[in-house]
Amino acid sequence: MKRCILPLMALALLVASGCRIQVDKSKDGEDKNVKIDTPMGGLHVKTNDLTAADVGLPVYPGAQVVPDHDNDKAADIHLGFGKWQLRVKVVNYQTSDSQDQVLTYYRKALGRYGDVIQCNHNAPVGTPTTTRDGLTCGDHDKNVHVDEGDDLSLRAGSKHHQHLVGFKNGNNGNTRFALVELELPEGVNDNDANSQ
Repeated sequence: MKRCILPLMALALLVASGCRIQVDKSKDGEDKNVKIDTPMGGLHVKTNDLTAADVGLPVYPGAQVVPDHDNDKAADIHLGFGKWQLRVKVVNYQTSDSQDQVLTYYRKALGRYGDVIQCNHNAPVGTPTTTRDGLTCGDHDKNVHVDEGDDLSLRAGSKHHQHLVGFKNGNNGNTRFALVELELPEGVNDNDANSQ
């Protein structure tokens, strides 16, 4: 009986606080879109409805959208509480072209966001090693882990607003990559500097 009372009390608190929850299911019955809104903030998750343009990058010519290990082709996650806002957008692609061809294409495309750095895990490859806005290869991993690729990535932007192209191990000689836009709350990295 006690097991039933606690969940009911939690549900009553959510209802009394003005919390709204909406879950849209896909054709196969899995959660596709989730919205949780409270007077203090909310969480919105959309899957599979994004394109490269939604991430602010072009599609590599001939690339096809592919599902990730969770069988999602794309995701848009937005968590906000007042001025504190976190947003991650990801779209997964695959092409039969080589990784070097895709790297060259996206190095140019990312240039619209400023300096482009190449990273292998959290270590810079070549120059520049830091963008003009202070983004380094290790910045985003301190606060939010985004599985944008296995090893290699291209990054542009600032510590608070980044665009990434991460490369994954492809199947049958194909090049798999993820296009990512990451918006971190202001002041996140400032706290890291104060704690060191």
